[in-house]
Amino acid sequence: MPYIDGFIIPVPRDNRQAYLELCAKVHPIFLAAGATRIMEAVGDDLPAGKNNDFRTAAIAEADEEIFFSWIEWPDKATRDAGTAKVMADPALDGDATIPFAGARMIFGGFVPLIDTADQ
Repeated sequence: MPYIDGFIIPVPRDNRQAYLELCAKVHPIFLAAGATRIMEAVGDDLPAGKNNDFRTAAIAEADEEIFFSWIEWPDKATRDAGTAKVMADPALDGDATIPFAGARMIFGGFVPLIDTADQ
């Protein structure tokens, strides 16, 4: 059964290019570790909610845009092993500076329940 890692990431507008460059560096590493697909999307229509929304969930500042990203894996076991490989990859050594506030990134693993591609 497929497994999805999902992310909501507040990225300063001035750091968009740096974020995309980081993606270009790490995506091949995830794919080599077994991920089957990676999607990076930037917020375009993010309505303000009465209680919560994407911006408030990520505690986004006025100069930040919201990225909604996910990594698809064939299954959770591949994801667990692949993530360990990615974290141990020496190509990522020295990347202490990331172009967003990592503490405000929201992430988690998801088990798909409905996939219309299967219908």
